[in-house]
Amino acid sequence: MARGKFITFEGIDGAGKTTHLSWFRERLEEKVAAAGRAVVTTREPGGTPLGETLRELLLHERMDLETEALLMFAARREHLAQVIEPALARGDWVLSDRFTDATFAYQGGGRGLPRDKLEALERWVQGGFQPDLTVLFDLPTETASERRGAARSPDKFESETEAFFARTRAEYLRRAEEAPHRFAIVDASSSIERIRAVLGDVIDAL
Repeated sequence: MARGKFITFEGIDGAGKTTHLSWFRERLEEKVAAAGRAVVTTREPGGTPLGETLRELLLHERMDLETEALLMFAARREHLAQVIEPALARGDWVLSDRFTDATFAYQGGGRGLPRDKLEALERWVQGGFQPDLTVLFDLPTETASERRGAARSPDKFESETEAFFARTRAEYLRRAEEAPHRFAIVDASSSIERIRAVLGDVIDAL
């Protein structure tokens, strides 16, 4: 059976990507079921027992910036080895809530870790591996801030300043401009109905 496809959802906190992930997964399952394939849904940081343990530390514990980036990539290596690569090899499709673009956006753009350090880690952990498609939910930081304010108790990233998220968003958009062949940018300020229409078109094009 041919290799499956790897799809990631990205966006700053408050962009609403998680709201649409279940809907997208259901439509994707309908598309691939006829070929006898399954959809594996996962997330970063997390996705494995070790990754979920690291997720708790990363979201709630203060640590040195380089430690944070190293732990992100350590969790990612485990995620690739235990979940993503085996699923793709058996022909399944993988849908992940965040992947490496988030590390460049948050630890690089938001926190200011030099890009060359992240690129070195990316080469070490992934080689040339990248998602087949990255759906980027983009919206103004002011709107995202309002949405975050209405949400549950924030983790350490959700508690960051609007300036932090402006830098994070800018890095996401830079990554999308750098690799337009794998990014689909969704206007996350649109209505749910409009966003799902766009996502439906994205699925049809896969």
